[in-house]
Amino acid sequence: MPGRVNTTRKITVSLPQELIEFADTVATRMRVSRSRVIAGALAAQREHEEARLAAEGYRFYAQEASEFAAASLQAVSEALGRGGQTR
Repeated sequence: MPGRVNTTRKITVSLPQELIEFADTVATRMRVSRSRVIAGALAAQREHEEARLAAEGYRFYAQEASEFAAASLQAVSEALGRGGQTR
C-alpha cells in the first residue's frame, strides 16, 4: 500500500518440527530467511481469505439484485403498459 510504513516485529511461535523443517527447506531453496517464508505463507492465506470474503459478498449482492429484479418485474411491466407481460 502506498505511503504505508512496513514495520517488522519479532515474535515467538511454536510450530511442529516437520513444519520448521519444511520452512527451512523452502527458505534454502528460495534463498530467503525462514521468517520470510512464514510471512509469505501468512500473506498468501490473508489474500485467500480476502478473496473468499469478496466472492461471498459479490454472490450475496448478485442474489439480492436478482430477487429485486424479479420482485419489481410486475411493477415495471405495468408502468410500461404491458399489463404484466414481459414481451
